[in-house]
Amino acid sequence: MKKLETERLLLRSLRREDAKRIEELAGDYEVAKTTLSIPHPYPQGSAADFIESSLQAEKKGEYTIFAIVEKDMNHLIGIIDISIALAHERGELGYWIGKPYWGMGFGTEATRSMISYAFETFSLHKIFARAVTHNPGSWRVMEKVGMTHEGILKQHEVRWGKYLDITYYGVLRKDFQRR
Repeated sequence: MKKLETERLLLRSLRREDAKRIEELAGDYEVAKTTLSIPHPYPQGSAADFIESSLQAEKKGEYTIFAIVEKDMNHLIGIIDISIALAHERGELGYWIGKPYWGMGFGTEATRSMISYAFETFSLHKIFARAVTHNPGSWRVMEKVGMTHEGILKQHEVRWGKYLDITYYGVLRKDFQRR
């Protein structure tokens, strides 16, 4: 079982028993609207399918995912992952934090650890991330960990019948290691 530790967090392998907690946190509309993929309402029982498909993708080496666990309370507060494109030596970072834990720096702490892990483990050249422009909390995390703004794609995604602008950030291994 893989795990990473930061000052306040444990990033550990996702477990099937995390399903209920994922549904509880990701089922919050405020969390779902900050992402491009979390459904709302969150279908009961679908977190188990999400966990299973994530674990299968990990086995294929095209993905890595961690549960973000607050050490003091020992419970899941979010998810962080990287989709890996080895042919291009890059990975796409994704994350969400449950609303009760927003504004506490957990996203930044988990992201910094995950980027370091991904560069070392998968020998990636670049990691990038994207966020809807109306989610400044997410792109501020990207800035705090040293990612550089690379641009905005106008009306690039459709979510719940609305076109959304998407902002992209990236960091090269050499630039991350210099920090």
